[in-house]
Amino acid sequence: MTAQLNATREQWLAARLDLLEQEKELTRQSDALALKRQQLPRVRIDKEYRFDTESGDASLKDLFGGRSQLLVYHFMFGPDYSAGCPSCSSIADGFSGSFVHLENHDVAFWAVSRAPLAKLLAFRQRMDWRFPWASSGGSDFNSDFGVWFSDEQQRLGGVEYNYRREPPAPDPMPSRNIEEWQQGGNDEPITQIAAMTGTDVPTYVRDRPGVSAFELIDGAVYHSYSSFARGLDGLWGVYQWLDRAPKGRNETGIWWRHHDRYGKE
Repeated sequence: MTAQLNATREQWLAARLDLLEQEKELTRQSDALALKRQQLPRVRIDKEYRFDTESGDASLKDLFGGRSQLLVYHFMFGPDYSAGCPSCSSIADGFSGSFVHLENHDVAFWAVSRAPLAKLLAFRQRMDWRFPWASSGGSDFNSDFGVWFSDEQQRLGGVEYNYRREPPAPDPMPSRNIEEWQQGGNDEPITQIAAMTGTDVPTYVRDRPGVSAFELIDGAVYHSYSSFARGLDGLWGVYQWLDRAPKGRNETGIWWRHHDRYGKE
């Protein structure tokens, strides 16, 4: 719908007050939904997961760091990537300023990816981030929490992501690597974004983004919540700003980049 131009201040105010009522109703619904998230049943985690961290080998319980709650961002960065997913990276640009507040409110925060720790830390340094990042490459953590899938699952239709079973991947899947994409001018969004990670489409999409919440109760770890795909929009700070801009998200294809790549590709 085209916005009315050259409105009077009175017309603008009337329209704004009408929208304000809708915004308030959305806020009330969001508050009620947040309460329902908190009231979800808990599932005890008895499986032993190990993580590689800057402080050494750690268990899932260790990631709490003495706190009672833990939030994990499942960051798309597979072992074959040369850079983190640009979408996850855009979301992660807001982590460094947030995690310190979470940690001082009884909530531990970690980004977790399958890539080796050295690769994660090198990329974190490149991006000038400060939040804690752990490698789960030696465990089933990503698979069990629905954010990594094997080549066989991909081919045979065994991928269940965001609580839905996906059909088998097309045969053949797009497989251009970054050099082929740059030379061939293939600007399909999925090919373009995979190229930004230095890998091909099948490899790129075997890892997926998500967020999971855990609670420590009487020394045992419980899983309380996970969300994926568009369920992460609320964590993507730039989208919250764009939703308030005159043209909104105004998206055409994959417009975002790693923040140090704007104007360079």
